[in-house]
Amino acid sequence: MSTGFSSSSCRFADYFVTCGLDTESGLEPDELSGENFEQSPLRRTFKSKVLAHYPENVEWNSFDQDAVGMLCMPKGLSFRTQTDIRKPQFHSFIITREDGSRTYGFALTFFEEVTSKQICSAMQTLYHMHNAEQYDILHTPPTPRSPEDTRPTPQQLHAAPSLSRLQRFNSYDISRDTLYVSKCICLITPMAFAQACRRVLEQLHQAVTSPQPPPLPLESYVYNVLYEVPLPPVGRSLKFSGVYGPVVCQRPSTAELPLFDFPLQEVFELLGVENVLQLFTCALLEIQILLYSQHYQRLMTVAESITALMFPFQWQHVYVPILPASLLHFLDAPVPYLMGLHSNGQDDRTKLELPQEANLCFVDIDNHFIELPEDLPQFPNKLEFIQEISEVLLAFGISSEANPQCSEGQAKRRGFRSGDMASDKRNGNLAGSPLNSYLLRENQTIARLQALVKRTGVSLEKVNLPPSNHTNKDSKVQCDEEEMKMHQLNIRVREVFANRFTQMFSDYEVFVIQPSQDKDSWFSNRDQMQNFDKASFLSDQPEPYLPFLSRFLETQMFASFIDSKILCHDDEDKEHTLRVFDSRVDKIRMLNVRTPTLRTSMYQKCTNIDEAIEMRLCKIDHTALHPHLLDMKIGQGRYEPGFFPRLQSDVLSTGPTSNKWAKRSAPAQWRRKDRQKQHAEHLYLDNDQREKYIQEARNLGTTLRQPKLSNLSPSVIAQTNWKFVEGLLKECRNKTKRMLVEKMGREAVELGHGEVSITGVEENTLIASLCDLLERIWSHGLQVKQGKSALWSHLLHYQESKEKRDATPAGLGPPERRKSDAGCAMPPLKVSLIQDMRHIQNISEIKTDVGKARAWVRLSMEKKLLSRHLKQLLSDHELTKKLYKRYAFLRCDDEKEQFLYHLLSFNAVDYFCFTNVFTTIMIPYHLVIIPSKKLGGSMFTANPWVCVSGELAETGVLQVPKNTLEITFECQNLGKLTTVQMGHDNSGLYAKWLVECVMVRNGITGHTYKFPCGRWLGKGVDDGSLERILVGELVTNMENEDRMCRTPPMQQSPGMMRRFVTISPNSKPKLNTGQIQEGVGEAINGIVKHFHKPEKERGSLTLLLCGEYGLVWALEQVFQHGFKSPRLFKNVFIWDFLEKAQVYFESTEQSQITQDENWHMRVRHFCHFMRAINSTTRNIGKDGKFQMLVCLGARDHLLHHWIALLAECPITAQMYEDMALLKDHSLVNSLIRVLQTLQEFNITLEASLVKGIGI
Repeated sequence: MSTGFSSSSCRFADYFVTCGLDTESGLEPDELSGENFEQSPLRRTFKSKVLAHYPENVEWNSFDQDAVGMLCMPKGLSFRTQTDIRKPQFHSFIITREDGSRTYGFALTFFEEVTSKQICSAMQTLYHMHNAEQYDILHTPPTPRSPEDTRPTPQQLHAAPSLSRLQRFNSYDISRDTLYVSKCICLITPMAFAQACRRVLEQLHQAVTSPQPPPLPLESYVYNVLYEVPLPPVGRSLKFSGVYGPVVCQRPSTAELPLFDFPLQEVFELLGVENVLQLFTCALLEIQILLYSQHYQRLMTVAESITALMFPFQWQHVYVPILPASLLHFLDAPVPYLMGLHSNGQDDRTKLELPQEANLCFVDIDNHFIELPEDLPQFPNKLEFIQEISEVLLAFGISSEANPQCSEGQAKRRGFRSGDMASDKRNGNLAGSPLNSYLLRENQTIARLQALVKRTGVSLEKVNLPPSNHTNKDSKVQCDEEEMKMHQLNIRVREVFANRFTQMFSDYEVFVIQPSQDKDSWFSNRDQMQNFDKASFLSDQPEPYLPFLSRFLETQMFASFIDSKILCHDDEDKEHTLRVFDSRVDKIRMLNVRTPTLRTSMYQKCTNIDEAIEMRLCKIDHTALHPHLLDMKIGQGRYEPGFFPRLQSDVLSTGPTSNKWAKRSAPAQWRRKDRQKQHAEHLYLDNDQREKYIQEARNLGTTLRQPKLSNLSPSVIAQTNWKFVEGLLKECRNKTKRMLVEKMGREAVELGHGEVSITGVEENTLIASLCDLLERIWSHGLQVKQGKSALWSHLLHYQESKEKRDATPAGLGPPERRKSDAGCAMPPLKVSLIQDMRHIQNISEIKTDVGKARAWVRLSMEKKLLSRHLKQLLSDHELTKKLYKRYAFLRCDDEKEQFLYHLLSFNAVDYFCFTNVFTTIMIPYHLVIIPSKKLGGSMFTANPWVCVSGELAETGVLQVPKNTLEITFECQNLGKLTTVQMGHDNSGLYAKWLVECVMVRNGITGHTYKFPCGRWLGKGVDDGSLERILVGELVTNMENEDRMCRTPPMQQSPGMMRRFVTISPNSKPKLNTGQIQEGVGEAINGIVKHFHKPEKERGSLTLLLCGEYGLVWALEQVFQHGFKSPRLFKNVFIWDFLEKAQVYFESTEQSQITQDENWHMRVRHFCHFMRAINSTTRNIGKDGKFQMLVCLGARDHLLHHWIALLAECPITAQMYEDMALLKDHSLVNSLIRVLQTLQEFNITLEASLVKGIGI
């Protein structure tokens, strides 16, 4: 232990750094920072250098010169003259290493007089050149200028200013002006003690600017901070000496929320509660977030606050709260990110060219406004949550709305300091000020909140520091009142946020899926593994939570959280965050045991108030060594007042050989183990193996966690882009696979391929995330951005060039059907990318480009054309070259091919993601009635009509012209089509009509439905029906038109019946009793499965009741088995048998034959239904009436009673052979048992099936 504390840092600070102007290398313009050379030289940026850092290197945190240089002075050097404001500015920053671990930096930037003659004369020369150019510009016709100058140029002030005025206003004169340049001192620390570091730096700066020199040389104080001040132990506070006063810091215990030392008050004052909550929601859903401000510290404060409020979850993606100007190309990154962009305070938002905005949350901090992506779901209980946060803020005298007053003042004072807000007496934010200030009179929200708080019995008139019992402690508190207030407010607000997650996820452990295999095989198959039972978890949640939760469960931060849960079996193993969260969840469970309730959306407020910080700050646990004289030569350590000197590196390069801290009472946990623990606790790192595992486990498309802050040679940029391309391809592969498993998982189960872990995440969520991925791919490497959606912009370019070249592309479908060719069904719609775009453009409900792009993707997926359309779009190489840079994903041929191939796999399943989402749009439908070829309907004289019904609506009666038998009509989206009622008015000489089927096509999605009929409509023929209800199925778009689409979400799985019945399709097949039983079993089974699916995925119940091989068909087989054949030329129908049975039952009831009450009840029901159906005004035939009876019996759970009645009825004995199924007791009993399974389901019938029946 020769140097410092141990081989790993338990020191308060790792490095002390100075950055600024290197007089040796002179003025180097910083081209990378994107500034404009039309600006006056004082407003340009020049390269800064790291001038010195002490010590040279520490083994646990090697010094990253590029990163520190960029982040200490992200805009490079600034020059000022004596006329400018030159207040010191403090900001913090963060360096994220490739393994995800973090180091914090705290920098104080101030101005020093330039003493170098060469630099001053170089500046003078630059001014002469600049003024000459400006003079030329002023005397030539004006051209549009860059708006980046920070001060108004003369042209903006006067129309034709003279050169002398120009020079006087905006110049530097070496003989008259004093030139100042920015310099920065910085501490690099392992943990973010922002307030303490700020104090240290401000006191060091004060030491060189105050007239009185400090008691000791500066080296003594720097040495003390670097080598003699330890990190406070967990759960303890520490006091050490600055140059002029004590500095206090404290560290949370393992049972508290992690360390957070930035003022949340400022975030709420800048953005307002509502905006903070929206930004928080975006961060949780891993949407790209761009913060924008002219103050670096604001960027850092907002970013750190939002990520801290996420506890127990952690941001998993690119995190750069301050993006150096030279890394602006990184905004192109097609991955989720949270970045901060510096504004120069002049440009407004519209001037900002961002590569992608389709899924971007843009936060303009200085102007208190936020732009949100479309379709952002609401955070659960948003209003109650806002109210709870606002009450906490009000108790501290802070408005819940963004407060322009607080920030305008600061912008004017330029030297933005995070503590200023609290100490600014003019703000009205001081604890003692009464709250009925103008704020309440002016602000309705606050007025409402105040009224609400009053009702709870709290008076807000004289709010003191929140818990009033602290006034007596104040004498003891070791930090100033403002810092104390900051800590109190922070902890109160953080507890409110943490409480939301403990309430929402209080039973999450139940749904964690523990891997059955060993860890290594779990990791190798991590991509395919489900680690959380999402379906069950979501099914327990209140309905309003679902839009947010179903998306949140898909994020990487949630998956990583669950992964760490799986990897930590015992408490010792657990990461700090997980341990704290689990202990809180346990508390809530204990409470819920006493009052067990089902999950409700009852809002439960936070009751947890942690006062540990106040206790620590009142009673300091440890005091560090005081600074002392170092072993320096006489004359060393002197410096010129006003200039921060170059310190003596020989005394600062190594620490003390013997460590007094270690000798005195160094707690064991300050050694190497503590370093790991402290990482686990605050930097969210873990011991090596688990960290490696979690890294591997979660490396889904985010191979690039952080931009490399290094020399930005073209090769580095190319490598970065290559990583993005690979990441996008990987993400595309994972997404398509995930979506297919989601769809196929259910089908596989239905087709009997065993149970699959069905995750039950909303299909919409998955499709929205696919749309987001497509937008990110399309905005990668864009040359010039147009509109918010890169994909839609590309489509519009394509449409424009295509329409120039030709009117519309030739159709790919077969030629239109001639009337005589009645047997063939409708030709499919021709495939046209442009036509699909026009459909979207015609939908008036969709207003934005992003919305149009998403609708187009949904339509293409439903039509199974997404891959084909995108391939066609990208086949226009000239256009792609014009729009995209060489490194763009869309210009990497191999990756593009693989990407399209992944999308092609969607064609294996049926999506209805367009039809089910755009439910109110108008859609054109085309309907054709196909009469039988055998008995031509050419002589048919009556007038036919139809009524089409779907899952969403029905059309009402439509007249069909009898000569063409087809119509096109437009109506509001009917959804998936289910039934067609058709009939005719029985007019004319020949009103008998044999119809083969009806075909209906959706003109936008191209879905074609076939409604088979194969029966007569007419009096005195078949069963005398003038109208029929036909049940339809979706036709697959294959060459073979007759093959039905059998995607299980629509129908039951194709069973044995199909095989029996297809043996003899022409003659009516005679089925034996075994086959009939199987038919009934399959029909019932289909209905049972239907009800076991999540509601949103159920197909058509009508199809299962009345469709091919449905329940009606199955019971028809039962009643036809052994039915005595009638005399010649007379057809007897099942309905005739039922009517005879009805007559018998009614006469039996009158004749008072003694039967039990149950029997009478069943008979009454049966006769009541028969009478109601027979008396309907509709012209449905006998088979139609039988269908209606079966449907009503199924709905009211009476079928099994009726079968029992009819089996015992003497009429059955007369009308059935002895071998009939109805006469076999054991078969009838098993039939009754099967039908009884329907009793547990609530069957709702489609209106078209029971029209005209008032039961």
